[in-house]
Amino acid sequence: MKFTTNILVLLFAIQIGFAQTTEVTAAAVTTEVEEAPVVKKDTIKVSIDKFKVDGVAGVVGEYLILESDIDKFLSDIKNQGQAASEVTPCQVMGNLLESKLLAHQAVQDSLIVQDARVNSEVDQIIQRFSSQLGSEQKVVEFYKKDNMADLRAELFGIRKDIILSELMNDKIIETVDVTPDEVKTFFESIPEDQVPTVGVELEISRIVIEPKASEEERQKVIDRLKGFRRDILENGSSFATKAVLYTQDPGSRSEGGLMVIDRSTPLVKEFRDVAFSLQDGEISEPFETEFGFHIVYVEKTRGERKDVRHILLVPEIKEAQEEEAKDLVKLVRKRIVDGELTFEEAAKEFSDEEETKYDGGLLTIPQTGSRRFELTKVDPDIYSKIDDLEDGEVSLVFTDQTRTGQKQYLLYSVNNRLEEHKADYVNDYIKIKELALRQKQIKAIEKWQEEKIAETYIKINGENRDCDFVSNWLKK
Repeated sequence: MKFTTNILVLLFAIQIGFAQTTEVTAAAVTTEVEEAPVVKKDTIKVSIDKFKVDGVAGVVGEYLILESDIDKFLSDIKNQGQAASEVTPCQVMGNLLESKLLAHQAVQDSLIVQDARVNSEVDQIIQRFSSQLGSEQKVVEFYKKDNMADLRAELFGIRKDIILSELMNDKIIETVDVTPDEVKTFFESIPEDQVPTVGVELEISRIVIEPKASEEERQKVIDRLKGFRRDILENGSSFATKAVLYTQDPGSRSEGGLMVIDRSTPLVKEFRDVAFSLQDGEISEPFETEFGFHIVYVEKTRGERKDVRHILLVPEIKEAQEEEAKDLVKLVRKRIVDGELTFEEAAKEFSDEEETKYDGGLLTIPQTGSRRFELTKVDPDIYSKIDDLEDGEVSLVFTDQTRTGQKQYLLYSVNNRLEEHKADYVNDYIKIKELALRQKQIKAIEKWQEEKIAETYIKINGENRDCDFVSNWLKK
């Protein structure tokens, strides 16, 4: 069965179950098959003595794919409710080859993945599975690891490879765009009986009210950071040691607050502005972001990259502030229901969500800028809150958490519901443009993949050589 690029997107969503990536050499895996063409661009590192030759499914550059990787993928798919018969070992192998090629080329292109980012994602994964299984120890036992350190080490390798693949994928398609003429041509090329159906669509608005730390707590944190800064500058204390001891950023704590950044690193604006305004050896005054208060130290500048360390402290929000916010959101809801305020007016006056409040709380789809959400594709957490709402109705008060772990209270409303219909070029232009763009991006990835396969060391062993790959992985 043939398959194309990204057909098994679900495979990338599987967080654990992979074998950890291993660097290998050609000499260790070529005893079964003929010699590969000379590779001009890759330097292949040596030594995989602990692996048996017959356990190696393939090699892409410096990355090894084991037969057990394929087995674990299929097992994880089954555990997540997918019918095993829907996905073949050859499809899994093809997607592993694609992901390893992306990761390999990301390394060749010197794309940066910060350890702090990987550690943060590993923390989130472990927290999510711990809440599902009951404890961290049960997660360790479920995945048959000896201890949490071993599980974290494996997850770190898995997540780092996935992030590398994503970065390379984004780099390939970052300049791909479609013109209005291309969108029109794409839509007109779709046979009448294959025009996609658009599900129920609606506009979603929300009001977010967050408890706020008292001025006393905020000043306490600022003064503490100023004390750290003074101790480092005047007494020669170690910034890294203070970060290990005191920072509330779990992703960078173990690295002494270290982050390697450049202009493309995803950072909140306030942090970016401060970090790039400092010279080597300088430490910022305390400044605030949505995560809390920081001080930043620029350790070294290397071209466009900076090695920076930071310490994050978060002001404590006490029960009194939480009750105050809860009372406010209840009052806001009552005023909307009683007709004193429209939802839009209330959002502009009371909402703490800067991205939406000035648009009356209207949410947008980040990738397209559209305000029309297809109901079945809405984030499951939001869907559960709006599914039963009629146009103009206000939801009950919901309690949630920000991405920094702080409590928040939310109200939702929906408007302009449009029932299921066949895609229309005018009314559904944004969705059609998205489909046309995705098709063009896939073609760009396939073209890039074809070029990189030709110049990268690739070896496929055993029964995997019988797979009917669309891409020329076998270099025939």
